[in-house]
Amino acid sequence: MTNKELKQKSIAYRKKILRYIVNAKAGHTGGSLSCIDILNVLYNEVMHVSPENFSSPDRDRYIQSKGHCVEALFVVLADKGFFLEEDLNTLCQYKSHYIGHPTRKVNGVEQNTGALGHGLPIATGTAIAAKLDNKDFKVFTLLGDGEMPEGSNWEAALSAAQYKLDNLCAIVDKNGLQITAATKDVCSTDPLDKKWEAFGWAVKEVDGNDVGALKEVLSSLPFEEGKPSVVIAHTTKGKGISYMENQLKWHHGVPSPEEFNQAMNELDESALLVH
Repeated sequence: MTNKELKQKSIAYRKKILRYIVNAKAGHTGGSLSCIDILNVLYNEVMHVSPENFSSPDRDRYIQSKGHCVEALFVVLADKGFFLEEDLNTLCQYKSHYIGHPTRKVNGVEQNTGALGHGLPIATGTAIAAKLDNKDFKVFTLLGDGEMPEGSNWEAALSAAQYKLDNLCAIVDKNGLQITAATKDVCSTDPLDKKWEAFGWAVKEVDGNDVGALKEVLSSLPFEEGKPSVVIAHTTKGKGISYMENQLKWHHGVPSPEEFNQAMNELDESALLVH
């Protein structure tokens, strides 16, 4: 895809995220909007995974550690044809598989996630398995900056460096906010780049809401041979909706009809300005 096409795709994804959250009357709105550009680039430009090869042992793997932002993952998987998009009309309804966190009952989801600090350990183990089996697939995992204080992340980071997992890429959605406050005020992990480097990872930083910059960075893996790669993606929580951006209250929340209409109008206007 061209950068223009990717930008338009992100806008379409944002509209769908909001529609399904409003329909479900629940969802993690701000974080889904902050990470959607990352998922857009991964699934449409970088990863070798599709409904056709999802049962193949050679497919790339994606594990969403920040599982509460599942709405972003669901709309991308639906767009890629892993399931009918109309299924998302049952999001968060009784007996639906489309619940508030990823579950393997949904086609295209690699692992159940939601308890923070689990995605990177699972991804590390998967990358080790690939090395042992002489497989060339890559493993990607998306973490939130609010889950970085979890000790299991750093145990996994040590292991990934020890086993020289250059087939592993972690992406940190660094939007600066978590459920109760700014991440720096809850438990700061800055300087995050220096910590990853100290644990033996190759580090790059990027504007996580710039699809062109994301495409360039994520297409250059591994950053260093023999080292796992980490992308620190600087994003805006609630990206694309003026009244949601950098607002703590939108960690989770459902727009009112008036707020929904305003959001749709803003996204329509953004689409006209894409170049």
